[in-house]
Amino acid sequence: QVQLVESGGDLVQAGESLRLSCAASRPILSTSNSNTMAWFRQAPGKQRKLVARLTYGGAAYYSDSVKGRFAISTDSAKRTVFLEMNSLKPDDTGVYYCYHHSRSGGDSWGRGTQVTVSS
Repeated sequence: QVQLVESGGDLVQAGESLRLSCAASRPILSTSNSNTMAWFRQAPGKQRKLVARLTYGGAAYYSDSVKGRFAISTDSAKRTVFLEMNSLKPDDTGVYYCYHHSRSGGDSWGRGTQVTVSS
């Protein structure tokens, strides 16, 4: 298990940028065991959806709605995962959750951070 704490959520105007951070209690994506980090978001009344995913080895995935605008990355120590969000749209509004998966420990979730994009 790994503990995750998100930060960086804010109320912003459409077109602005924002960076979310997820601090992990231990290094992640450093071995094949700790193999997946991801960001999900959940809008009010809607299902939680995958936004971006990063796997051990560096493979990244983005949902169609954010591709080209968002970027997932880690710091050099692999203790923090970031989500750079550019050209934000009102549809990007929601609670963003940090997620981790390891082969030995299963799934871990952060508590979420609210992002609100106004038009």
